[in-house]
Amino acid sequence: MSERALPPLPAVVVRDVVERALREDLARGDVTTDATVPMSVEAQCVLRAREPMTLAGMPVFEAVFAAVDAELVVEAKARDGARLAKGDVAAVVRGRANPILKGERVALNFAQRMCGVASKTASLVDALPAGSKTRITDTRKTTPGLRALERYAVRCGGGHNHRDDLSSAVLIKDNHVAAAGGVAEAIRRARDFAPHTSKIECEVDTMEQLEVALEAGADIVMLDNFDDQTLKRAVDLVAGRAFVEVSGNVTLERVPIIAEAGVDAISVGGLTHSARAMDLGLDWS
Repeated sequence: MSERALPPLPAVVVRDVVERALREDLARGDVTTDATVPMSVEAQCVLRAREPMTLAGMPVFEAVFAAVDAELVVEAKARDGARLAKGDVAAVVRGRANPILKGERVALNFAQRMCGVASKTASLVDALPAGSKTRITDTRKTTPGLRALERYAVRCGGGHNHRDDLSSAVLIKDNHVAAAGGVAEAIRRARDFAPHTSKIECEVDTMEQLEVALEAGADIVMLDNFDDQTLKRAVDLVAGRAFVEVSGNVTLERVPIIAEAGVDAISVGGLTHSARAMDLGLDWS
């Protein structure tokens, strides 16, 4: 996976999601911790990978502990995007044990989820053939309220982001085509409506629709659920006239096959909607 700069998560976004998560878990206090752990007790805890993974979410992990106690110290031992082996230490948390315990679960929830997205993304990026121009991208199939975090995690895994939201780009899907009366008419209406700075993307699921979309001037075509043989024919038909994106039925085994067909991007909803939370632990040391 090639190295590239990670645009930081906006502080206002991090603050908002952390505050909401802590309100959900801590708004009425922590009866267990307050009953058993005096504020005088000091602790040092280690964030450790319990399986191989790609790290993501350290700014959010740190923000949780800063929110529960501004005097806690979180020392990062690895950067987001790093590949961790089982047993590697990602961070150390020092300070009063009481607030550490109050923030532990929320901090781990964020880190485990984001590492899961980053790790799943990295596995697909690693499956691309050497020197491939193809991008692995996410979709809008994200956890409500956590899109910015999950899309950041995709970048940590070496992937790229699709449109941020419905206002970011024109993407004509099958239901738009049905409602508009066909591919050509949907593209014509989009061209008339959209600002000149917007590209027009159109999803197609047959070679016939692809021909119409190209004739109508689509800038990007999304080949949805094309099998391997039809996919190659479709790329040959496009012949560089449009950016080619593939979606649907994307597996780890198919990634190199799809990339070798010459497509520009592979969009995978499973990067965010089906990523498994990774096993991270905050261990007393």
